[in-house]
Amino acid sequence: MAKNKEEKTNVVRILEAAGIPCTAYEVPLPKGKVPDGVTAAGLLGKPVEQVFKTLVAQGPKGEHFVYVIPVAETLDLKKAARAAGVKSVSMLPQKQLLPLTGYVHGGCSPVGMSKSFPTYFAEEVILVDTMICSAGKVGYQVEVAPDDLIALVGGQVADLTQQ
Repeated sequence: MAKNKEEKTNVVRILEAAGIPCTAYEVPLPKGKVPDGVTAAGLLGKPVEQVFKTLVAQGPKGEHFVYVIPVAETLDLKKAARAAGVKSVSMLPQKQLLPLTGYVHGGCSPVGMSKSFPTYFAEEVILVDTMICSAGKVGYQVEVAPDDLIALVGGQVADLTQQ
């Protein structure tokens, strides 16, 4: 599982400072490539239903929203807009992710972004005791209780995925 548990990301530091129990993992990257979330779950030996990805979208007035959904699912943009209370949302272009959030593609976490954005968790999160999401660096994941993570980022649970 974890190659080096001593290396802590800022996400892990933030969680620990908030008193939130967590377990950090380093995903063994095959030949330096960034695996998709389903592959990462397999590399960690964890059920795919337990692993979540963090997506960032923008609204019609330039506002930004964060969505945390299961890695094997697809964000339904209409449901995402409804949850955020806006007419529509579109995925943030990848080149804008780092300047906006401080995270690169494949290492985006709902914890510790450069700014605080409204954050929505897919309702599937209520089905797991612990969830795994990015620890803020490519190849690093963190396992935490969903309720703790939702409370930390001031998130809401909503129906977000395609059926």
